[in-house]
Amino acid sequence: MPEKLNLLFLCTGNSCRSQMAEAWTRHLKGDLINAYSAGIETHGLNPHAVRVMAEAGVDISEHKSKHINEFKDVKLDAVVTVCGHAHETCPYFPAKCKVVHVGFDDPPKLARELAEQGGSEEEQLECYRKVRDEIRAFIETLPKSMAKYASA
Repeated sequence: MPEKLNLLFLCTGNSCRSQMAEAWTRHLKGDLINAYSAGIETHGLNPHAVRVMAEAGVDISEHKSKHINEFKDVKLDAVVTVCGHAHETCPYFPAKCKVVHVGFDDPPKLARELAEQGGSEEEQLECYRKVRDEIRAFIETLPKSMAKYASA
């Protein structure tokens, strides 16, 4: 049996999208992939992300927001940036580590915009659920789909 892939999901603050991606990967593909997540900065865990993941049966309430520097000594096979800012400011990784971008909408930003337009809390949570489900759909394609995204 081949070694597990080591994937790091990278986002701006490691509060929402990268946390969801790490959790889905551990939940759905833990037999094939060692999943990690980090941010260019640390913003703490988003409570709405915790809530919508729990609705889907995945508990991330004990996750912590981690900085990319915590993974400098981890041999990574790939870094997956899940937001544009992380992709644009992604630090340098060793040549053997692929860096791929699979962007997802920013649920806090979408929810904030809805709130400004008078959207209910439930409507705001739908932003998180939509992205949660999109991330799950992407994770279900792993590890096979990594070749498609390879641009290292």
